[in-house]
Amino acid sequence: MEQASNTPQPVLRPGDVPERITAEGFVLRRWQPRDREARYRAILASFDHLHPWMEWAGEPPTEQQHAQRFEDALAWPSGRSHNFGIFDEREGTILGMAAVHDDLGGGAVEIGYWCHVDHVGRGVATRSAGALTRLLLGLDHLTRVEIHCDEANVRSAAVARRLGYRLERVEEDGIQAPAESGRGMIWVKER
Repeated sequence: MEQASNTPQPVLRPGDVPERITAEGFVLRRWQPRDREARYRAILASFDHLHPWMEWAGEPPTEQQHAQRFEDALAWPSGRSHNFGIFDEREGTILGMAAVHDDLGGGAVEIGYWCHVDHVGRGVATRSAGALTRLLLGLDHLTRVEIHCDEANVRSAAVARRLGYRLERVEEDGIQAPAESGRGMIWVKER
């Protein structure tokens, strides 16, 4: 007899997440091969800003490490994530990155984001997360969107608050990055 998997079933269907979303002077779009070098430079420039909060930012990536991660990010979806670059609509400058993660099950997805250090404080994360939230909650088969961040990450929590997410719970989740408290906040917005 086969045992049931504990892995939640995907919620998103093919075509649910468009490859390009325009929102308030920004474009969130699927990564293209031509973005590789600019993405690498953005990660390196923002490394000190990302390192305290991002598990994947333990050390600055080498070009080879970035090339492999970038190849993974080019897939649509990449595993159970849809990865976006956030670009200035007029200039095409990389302002940050965002993703929709479809690994929660139960009619829910998670969004994540980070902002290029040169553009912090300009509403990039808030407006991008807002655009993704509106898109996702417009899907009939999706019931909720979540934002997960460490309790010590006040900037990320402020994005969730500004967008009207409610703090559903705080749970022990271990320390994955240097500035984390080990207490994860689960912010929720429901349709």
